[in-house]
Amino acid sequence: MKIAVAMSGGVDSSLAAALLAEEGHDVVGLFMHFGEGGSALAPGDPTGARRVARHLGIPLEVVDFRAELDGLVDWFCAQYDSGRTPNPCVRCNRQLKFGRLLARARELGAERLATGHYVRLERRGERILLRRGADPAKEQSYVLCRLTQDQLARALFPLGGRRKTDVRRLAQERGLPVHESKESQDICFVPGGDYVAVLRERLGERLEPGPILDTTGRLLGEHPGCQCFTIGQRRGLRVALGTPRYVVRIDRAANAVVIGTRDELRCDAMRVSDINWMAFGEPPACFEAAVQIRYSHEPVRASIEPLPGGAARVSFHTPERGVTPGQAAVFYDGDVVLGGGWIEAAQGADGGPSTGS
Repeated sequence: MKIAVAMSGGVDSSLAAALLAEEGHDVVGLFMHFGEGGSALAPGDPTGARRVARHLGIPLEVVDFRAELDGLVDWFCAQYDSGRTPNPCVRCNRQLKFGRLLARARELGAERLATGHYVRLERRGERILLRRGADPAKEQSYVLCRLTQDQLARALFPLGGRRKTDVRRLAQERGLPVHESKESQDICFVPGGDYVAVLRERLGERLEPGPILDTTGRLLGEHPGCQCFTIGQRRGLRVALGTPRYVVRIDRAANAVVIGTRDELRCDAMRVSDINWMAFGEPPACFEAAVQIRYSHEPVRASIEPLPGGAARVSFHTPERGVTPGQAAVFYDGDVVLGGGWIEAAQGADGGPSTGS
């Protein structure tokens, strides 16, 4: 079949393209051009992707995504400005990569869009399930939790059953010019990880100094802008109390950052909204699952109670720390993604605000 591959110039997408070409598919590369100044894995310069395409003997089209990236950055900053901590990769995968880029692939006659993500797909009955990748250190199902059934039906993930060490070895064996390329965990539009610089550029005077308070309301210091903080943050508080303190709440209306002890980060439950149910059309009335609340988080057991309007109340079996509005919450049954939505608020055992919220 004709398959488009989202090629960044990194080793993962390059090997994905190579493997598909070896299988006899008609492969075309698509490079998402975000403009100048991107990170190592999302460069403004498509030179690396072009080198790989020439090596494989496949065409490469550079697709202008500057307007889409600008919109994503605006959303990213607006989320921080509302007191939330966004995950732009989750949004990008659904709206940009498997949104506009998939649409372009279809315009070129491609039946599928392949990427270098470390995840697996499985058809079970009428549904396509998303499963964790075979490499625990690299698997990326969390950031793909918002893909729809239609998007999954057009997706291919050739690396899902492989480990990163094998990918580099296979790339070297094929002489791919990027087999030793460095990896980056940075957001593509935040090279170096300095997201505050992006906020200062986009939000400007909206970043105003305000109070740092403890959970009783006592004034402890001043911050440069509450948008520069996130739940669980410890660094940069500039408050000396003898024992560690963490951001437990961001009060955007009062432009206040509330800090507390590690125990004050704990909550019994959370509300999740806009859930994309992947494993079933309608969720059970109540069920248990492992829940992951950020990319690097070890999933924990919880009871899930779906609510009207695509929301759910998630009750942790053991109180959890660092529940952060704006992050994705992903529900798992073993290695199968049941669904994922956006964290709205931490809650106490009675359904009201938690101590830190």
